[in-house]
Amino acid sequence: MAANSGRRAPMPGFVLLVRPRGDGEQAMRIGYTVSKKVGNAVVRNRMKRRLRALAAELLPVAGIAGADHVLIGRQSGIERDYALLRAELAKALAKVTR
Repeated sequence: MAANSGRRAPMPGFVLLVRPRGDGEQAMRIGYTVSKKVGNAVVRNRMKRRLRALAAELLPVAGIAGADHVLIGRQSGIERDYALLRAELAKALAKVTR
């Protein structure tokens, strides 16, 4: 996983990994992962849907062009309020762009 060597922003509900590709292409790529430790398939898929919605909302505005973004769901992300997750993603994106 090449993104693991990039910048990392751990948050209570997820971990954000960002790594610039350096290939000259400006497209942002995004990946989602939620391990079996988080829960069964229903719970993992719900977490991935929440991560996709967050990314669709915030990445076009605050994401890094030409970089790979990976969102890793955490156990506590399932019961967290969506607005709180949104604020955490905004904070994580600000942290990795510094």
